[in-house]
Amino acid sequence: MKKTSFAVALIAALTAAPAFAAPSGTMYKDPHCGCCDAWAKHMQDNGFKIDSKIDAQMSQTKDKLGVPGSLRSCHTAKIGNYLFEGHVPADLVIKVLRDKPAIAGLAVPGMPLGSPGMEGPTRQPYQVLTFDRQGRTTVYAQR
Repeated sequence: MKKTSFAVALIAALTAAPAFAAPSGTMYKDPHCGCCDAWAKHMQDNGFKIDSKIDAQMSQTKDKLGVPGSLRSCHTAKIGNYLFEGHVPADLVIKVLRDKPAIAGLAVPGMPLGSPGMEGPTRQPYQVLTFDRQGRTTVYAQR
């Protein structure tokens, strides 16, 4: 096969690939948290179907799911085979679901201003971290 034929075939295959279909997920949240609902709306605005579960025992739920203590925020979502802790941007959730890295999930520890669901007049830079089942973390993105 000539190089040009291969390139044409590759371009055709890539452009014919189906668009990413964002799956549904479940968000566990404290009954008194409003920013969790704002994050769920951000996800829904980006094509996700998020089922919200009120949970008055969030610490136990996070323990059961395997969210490391140092990464915890106000809500935890399970989407596909991954966990998303806190105000993780939808584009990074999509990237993880597409790329399927060998991680347990992504986390935005705390509640940084300017992250999805925490929008307002000020914005602070924050990191999105990966975590695995052993609790090891790496920086996935800077926002």
